Amino acid sequence: MVDCKPCDTPCLPYNRLLKDNSSPFNNPAAYRNIVGALQYLTFTRLDIAFAVHQVCQFMQAPMVSHYIAVKRIMRYLKGTMSFGISYFARDLHLKAFSDADWAGDPNDRRSTTGLVVFLGGNPISWSSKK
Repeated sequence: MVDCKPCDTPCLPYNRLLKDNSSPFNNPAAYRNIVGALQYLTFTRLDIAFAVHQVCQFMQAPMVSHYIAVKRIMRYLKGTMSFGISYFARDLHLKAFSDADWAGDPNDRRSTTGLVVFLGGNPISWSSKK
């Protein structure tokens, strides 16, 4: 993936991964290694957290379509190597944002919620939960 073409987003909009929509991936151990490494990256790259957590749901039985989604995340990372969390001195206003999609997962109909808290313009806490 060193010479891959970068893409603009870590996942396709409105494209939810299904648990059995293609053929099984031939190397589940490699899938788990790549996705596990991407999980560590989500600590500083919040922009990929949703996409990585989406592909993490299929660690037991990955499909080819799930691996294609992982490759898209890596292509996105290729084009955004300089992204990360930056902290700047600003006014100290506390702001919080949250969102939820009710029964948004087509596999198990569970909801996803998320929040981020800013102090000034700097993120100080964030969370997402299915």
